[in-house]
Amino acid sequence: MVWSQWSLDRFIILLVGIAYFLLWVQVSLSHYRQNFHNKSMWGPVIIALIISFVSIVSTLLNSQGWLLAAHIGFWLGLIQGLIGFMYHIKGVRKRVGGLALRNFLTGPPVMMPLVFSMIGILGLTAIYGG
Repeated sequence: MVWSQWSLDRFIILLVGIAYFLLWVQVSLSHYRQNFHNKSMWGPVIIALIISFVSIVSTLLNSQGWLLAAHIGFWLGLIQGLIGFMYHIKGVRKRVGGLALRNFLTGPPVMMPLVFSMIGILGLTAIYGG
């Protein structure tokens, strides 16, 4: 494997795959801590691992088929993050006092799902820009 022959978009897709793996660890731990009390909490756990796998494999094999799977995965990541943002805002709003600052500090992290989406957007940028 000669790194100097890799295009920037291919390298970014590899980094996006690694980022989704790291997100998978964080999301899995956070949602496990909450006992997966809502079945939708499994969505980002499953999707992050799949996106990570197909992104890394697509770059290592330099395969168009795997790249298509990663492309679809990045769109799913973007959508999943937006859905998660909605759930996290609902979770904060349910707490006593509603959308008060203290509930944003102690409730579900509302920015984390947006990070999930933004990493998907970075992958899509590498695909469409490359």
